[in-house]
Amino acid sequence: MEERLQKIIARAGVASRRQAEDLIRSGQVTVNGKVITELGTRADTARDHIKVSGRLLRDAPEITYVVLNKPSGCVSALSDPEGKPTVRPFLRAISARLFPVGVLDYHAQGLLLLTNDGELTNRLMREPGRLPQVHWLKMKGRLRPEENEALQRESQLRFRMVREGDNPWYEVRLAGRPSQGPSEAIERLRTRLIEMGHPIEKQRRVGYGPLDLGKLQPGEFRLLGKGEARELLQAAGLGAQSGAGSRAAGAAVVTPMGKRRGGKQHARRSAADTRSGRFAGGRGGRSRR
Repeated sequence: MEERLQKIIARAGVASRRQAEDLIRSGQVTVNGKVITELGTRADTARDHIKVSGRLLRDAPEITYVVLNKPSGCVSALSDPEGKPTVRPFLRAISARLFPVGVLDYHAQGLLLLTNDGELTNRLMREPGRLPQVHWLKMKGRLRPEENEALQRESQLRFRMVREGDNPWYEVRLAGRPSQGPSEAIERLRTRLIEMGHPIEKQRRVGYGPLDLGKLQPGEFRLLGKGEARELLQAAGLGAQSGAGSRAAGAAVVTPMGKRRGGKQHARRSAADTRSGRFAGGRGGRSRR
């Protein structure tokens, strides 16, 4: 079946769709030996030989979706030009080339989605506020009722205390707004809280669209099951266009040391299975639950 080249390249996990468009424009993509620079060009992976930067494009890899509890003190990336710590060390048990979807600040902790699904990555990077988010914020001192009302009136955000104490934790829900990224909303809120005398001491993202952090400890990750992956794609407005989801429905948690913990059926699965990609899900409706 013929499809647009940028979609084929993105689905193969080589780059996001936007990056694939740049590769085509710059003449780095060939089809059957012919250099392609027109974005509307279509090709058929079953019939055509497609090369990107001189390398033959293989069949689309198994699609993997990972939820990582990003620890504080590292960037939400696999590499950093300034040499800062990254999330790469926590993903050693996975051989697939994953891309972080969205970012968490260096000092923030919590749910970070990583995948090699180019379509999903492209959609959520273009519309960073598409999926609602839930953050837990530890603030200095309690909000007085009038402060809570003022914040809700100014920011349209709802605050709910989830852990009491002299410096309590509050839950903040960021509604899904495609044109507005959550980072900007958090930054404005951070500035306003400083003015009120309640600076944010700790930040943890516990929800992202239909996904939740659950009981993952910092540095631990789990692969999404087929049902979770389908819910995520539907929430992103992709439906069945993107990956079918991981085969590791209910997969065990993998710790920072690469050890697995979970039920008996999960304990029997070896780390070699994860590295070989057996837990990664396919496309086109394969391996559905």
